[in-house]
Amino acid sequence: MLNNNSKEITQIALFKKKEIRKKIYNGEWWFVINDVIEALTDSADPAQYFKRMKERDLELDKLVSQGGVQFVPPLMLEFETSGGTQKMYCWHTEGMFRLVQSIPSPKAEPFKRWLAKVGYERVQEIENPELATKRTRMLYKLKGYSDSWIEKRMRGIAIREELTDEWQNRGAKEEKDYEILTAEISKATFGITPTEYKKLKGLKRENLRDHMDDFELIFTMLGERSTTEIHRQEKSVGVPKLKQDAHRGGRVAGNARKELEKELGHSVVSKQNYIKNPEHRKRLK
Repeated sequence: MLNNNSKEITQIALFKKKEIRKKIYNGEWWFVINDVIEALTDSADPAQYFKRMKERDLELDKLVSQGGVQFVPPLMLEFETSGGTQKMYCWHTEGMFRLVQSIPSPKAEPFKRWLAKVGYERVQEIENPELATKRTRMLYKLKGYSDSWIEKRMRGIAIREELTDEWQNRGAKEEKDYEILTAEISKATFGITPTEYKKLKGLKRENLRDHMDDFELIFTMLGERSTTEIHRQEKSVGVPKLKQDAHRGGRVAGNARKELEKELGHSVVSKQNYIKNPEHRKRLK
């Protein structure tokens, strides 16, 4: 895996059925400020709400702009959105505790407890990575996914991590590099980029792979695992060479997909997604 001091892992947490995007940066969770404000206030314009908060609370404004003792100012971190990669204003756990102090909401106290729990779980996961895997499995189970689908999804996560380790060790350092290489595999495997795939499925902030069926997951794994092996065989270094390998690895999966589609008589690439088409869940089993 990538070093905990540099690896960025993006997830979507749920608080009272509200989505809060979070990302591990420098070994700790950073939360999207606008998501937290929206979850606690139901504001239609969380950015303006945050601006008014700083005008009312000058100490908060100072921490946001300059930081303070044990406080790092918020950072702009990249997240995938329906409009592509965008930078979001984020703050770490301590910053979020300070933020909610300025929000006059009855939801604030439950949120503080939730935030403390998330922070504690992160410490546990660093000490015992197996806990992170168990929690991920449980989350999918609670969402209604079948055991067989979860097994494929978890295997896909492991294959993906193995691939990104190779990319980091072989010269891919920037988030943009990972996006380019991932898109190359996807284009060769499915004929479309991840952004185009999400648009096809009608997804916005949701994770694309959480809305793939068995075949889509299997071919994704095949493309990424093939790419990893090609990197090792070729002893590839540098993003241009990694990109060539990514196309070759994706092409292996793409050729297999086309052969299957001939047998099935229809495309493997599906518009179906898990949330908007609940009747589609049977296909995820």
